[in-house]
Amino acid sequence: MASLRVIRRMLCSAAETAAAPVSASRWERLKNSKAGVWCRGLASDYKEACREVVVGAWERPLKATVYAALLGGAWACFHTNPDRFSFEAALLERSGQLGLLSPWIRSASSDGHTQSLLKLRNEGRLRHLSLGVLTLVYHADFDPDVSLYEAQCSNLSVPWREFPQRVLDVGFAGRWWILNSKMKDYDVNEGEFQHLPANMQATNPPSVQEVEKNERLHKESWLAVTMEEEVEKVKNEDTTNTVKQEETQS
Repeated sequence: MASLRVIRRMLCSAAETAAAPVSASRWERLKNSKAGVWCRGLASDYKEACREVVVGAWERPLKATVYAALLGGAWACFHTNPDRFSFEAALLERSGQLGLLSPWIRSASSDGHTQSLLKLRNEGRLRHLSLGVLTLVYHADFDPDVSLYEAQCSNLSVPWREFPQRVLDVGFAGRWWILNSKMKDYDVNEGEFQHLPANMQATNPPSVQEVEKNERLHKESWLAVTMEEEVEKVKNEDTTNTVKQEETQS
């Protein structure tokens, strides 16, 4: 039994010594293969590129700051780029704001622009094109589900040179700029002032002094009325009348 154990140990040690160079040779063959050489070269290129970026940023900090600001701004614009659902939500919100006003008060330009967008939305003719940092809203001639020949034929599609004329809104930095500009002073009806003179159609904002004066007068209007000044005024008038009577009698 002892001799069998010794023989078994010798065979195991021999197997281990024979397997070690085989595994090492496999690793060497993998490193020297085409895939291994390509991976090592790729890692070396990335390492050198990172080193050059760090050295260039250290040598030219202003240029690196400008590039970092541009990349950060592009990332912020991409992150805040509005989508089609935000446009529909903004359109419905603006329509609700105009619906709370009387037709005699609401702005005709704001109401007309909003109603035209709602009509295109109900007809399924609004389209949205995302460009990464901004989104364009434009109108098409037909709904995409329409089976008409004019709607499905690619030869009758609208050429790209007419695309700028079809743009209705631009979404950038989380806002829809044309819709917001059309809703400026949406509660002012310009038609009410078109018969006034030119100098009365537009008003200038009040100055700081006028605002302070109006605020002071408004605060004074809430103060309680004091009778001391009135009593003093009556006494002065009585004294003046008495002096005049004495002078006339003398």
